[in-house]
Amino acid sequence: MKRTSQALIVLLIAVGAVGLTIGLQQLTAKPIAEQQRALQNRALLDVLPTGGYDNQPLEHPLGITSPMLDNSQLLGGYLATLAGKPSAVVLRSQIDGYGGRIELLIAIDRNAKLLGVKTLAHTETPSLGGHIGESGNAWIAAFKGLSLENPQAWALKRDSGQFDQMVGATITSRAVINAIHDALRYFDGHRQALLEPTDHD
Repeated sequence: MKRTSQALIVLLIAVGAVGLTIGLQQLTAKPIAEQQRALQNRALLDVLPTGGYDNQPLEHPLGITSPMLDNSQLLGGYLATLAGKPSAVVLRSQIDGYGGRIELLIAIDRNAKLLGVKTLAHTETPSLGGHIGESGNAWIAAFKGLSLENPQAWALKRDSGQFDQMVGATITSRAVINAIHDALRYFDGHRQALLEPTDHD
């Protein structure tokens, strides 16, 4: 009888511990998931300036028409707003580089200037074109603030353009420049539809 009582007490303690654990998991799961989502959003959207938007752009995807561009392909886009007004567009672009496909995030403000470019994925040679995937890469950062008008020749200097290339990475450099140029031209041709979508909510 005593042994049965002890077994029952142990069982009740075990059930209580499991219940408490499940309850704590349910209480903390949502805040943890929200925090992880916020970190992922920030990692994706660090091409946008802090304070330049107050919505969740990834929750406002854009309908991209004619995704096949001259040199690249648009995989999607997102609208950033500030105080309820469009402030920027973030385009996901894909282009073939030296080692395979390069995927970029390209942020463009409402005045058609580049806010930033970030490499999301690539298979370029690590010590050469692979530098495009490094955080704070100076060559990628140099595009910030440029537009279709400045410079006017969106090409490498060796192709009669105005851009230096990354050392030893001509094909990678050319691909990134072409993808950014394509994105700027797409924005220019679809500005109203991108900044004032009818179904982004």
